[in-house]
Amino acid sequence: MDASTEAKYRHDGRDGSGPADRSGPSGSATLGTDPAEASVGGGSDLVVQKAAATQVLGWAIIVLSALQLMVVLDGTVVNLALARLQDDLGLSDSGRTWVVTSYALAFGGLMLLGGRLGDTFGRKRMFIFGVAVFTFASLIAGLATTDLTLIAARVLQGAGAAVASPTAFALVATSFAPGPVRNQAFAIFAMMTGLGSVSGLLLGGALTEISWRWIFLVNIPVGLLIVYKARTALPESQGPRRSLDVPGAILATAGCTAVVYGLQHGAESGWDSVAVTVALALGAVLLVAFLFAERNAKNPLLPFILFRNRDRVATFAAIMIAGAITMCMAVFIALFVQDVLLFSPLQAGLSFVPFAFALGISAQIASKLAVRYQPRWLIATGGLLVAAGLGYASTMTESSTYFPDLFIPILVVGSGIGMSVVPLTLCAVAGVRSSEIGPLTAIALVAQTLGGALGLGAVGALATARTLSLGGSTGPASAMNSAELQALGQGYMFALFVAAMLAVLLAVIVAVWMRFTPAQVAQGRVAQDSAHNDAAA
Repeated sequence: MDASTEAKYRHDGRDGSGPADRSGPSGSATLGTDPAEASVGGGSDLVVQKAAATQVLGWAIIVLSALQLMVVLDGTVVNLALARLQDDLGLSDSGRTWVVTSYALAFGGLMLLGGRLGDTFGRKRMFIFGVAVFTFASLIAGLATTDLTLIAARVLQGAGAAVASPTAFALVATSFAPGPVRNQAFAIFAMMTGLGSVSGLLLGGALTEISWRWIFLVNIPVGLLIVYKARTALPESQGPRRSLDVPGAILATAGCTAVVYGLQHGAESGWDSVAVTVALALGAVLLVAFLFAERNAKNPLLPFILFRNRDRVATFAAIMIAGAITMCMAVFIALFVQDVLLFSPLQAGLSFVPFAFALGISAQIASKLAVRYQPRWLIATGGLLVAAGLGYASTMTESSTYFPDLFIPILVVGSGIGMSVVPLTLCAVAGVRSSEIGPLTAIALVAQTLGGALGLGAVGALATARTLSLGGSTGPASAMNSAELQALGQGYMFALFVAAMLAVLLAVIVAVWMRFTPAQVAQGRVAQDSAHNDAAA
């Protein structure tokens, strides 16, 4: 997502090749290229082999949107398949959680590097490579017979998505002519996120009814079509060749993975276990090493200059917490309704549909209010709504019914998340120049993804500890007696209660430490539009 505009951030005001220096004193352009073939992010080594499209409909937008839809779908459908998947493979609770967190860790940890790879080696080339890796990994996941094989495939899926997703966003800018055509392409690309969230609930449930394997195998024909058509439908482009911060990406991903491993296995193996202690200590050391590496890197993945603003630091912290809340809610409610209330996967998916609509409506309202009222109050209100909804949901038992016990909190939580997410996204780029939009947007997405993985690891450990303390056990729910199922359900509900407390924490953080004004938010929105228009200019 950051590939094109991040390059401009690097050069803006430093070496004369950024957008601020594209014209001389008389205002004439210093680059003698056609606008459709202009340099992305500055520099003279850009390659554009095909003129930008002058109409949005065609194979270019189809393959780019299909990739975005496939990545979003993958994150949704897996949650609905966890219960069946655990039964079939006999996974422990921590092993089940790894199916989700392994993908999120690889995706979030390598995403910034993935965008840089597109700049360096060619965006089209790396897009095709990323999609091919994701497709191959989906085949392995769909045929997996052990937990280790499945988790390894999920890591590979996340790595492929980390390369394909940011390069796809950059290719939207370079594949379509500036103006209305490119704006329509961005709108279609963004729409895939919402469409994938809703359709994933239905498709994931339906496919899991047949077999959980199909949630992965369905990616194969789509991925092959994307790879085949991308070869001729997309223009090649690349930014200035710069050193890649590979050590930073490895340290960040490995550090987060070690921390999540320690958290997830602590409840089952004991917090005094040697493996758990070593994992947590190693994770802390690796993350500290990552900070030192970024401070000394020539082209760091995480520019510290972007964090000098206290309000923005609070925003990124809130985004991480929001990612944790959303991930925990989706996973534990999906598990509760299938393991305890005995919903089928399709029924579980349908039960979440009102959440998506409530989120969409609330987000539309929040996007208009954010430029009129201080965004911190919108976010805090949304956080309190989420806390109230999850707090109410955490009182469910094995005798609860969908209406009103689950339907009402799903609507309330969806409204609260919609009220919070849009202002948070706008605050991530509030008061900045268009050249800074790419890095900040990418970091916000990384924070959300890694926050989800870390949050699920921590909250999942607490849920397992709660279940065990009540005399329950871990493993497939189908092998449990009624007392163990009751303990399992209470563990899931405790996870929702913890997520509710995280929502309160989010509200406090933004209310106390975030001071962005509506004018700064409006400026950030204008900068976003300008960044889209300038991305291929």
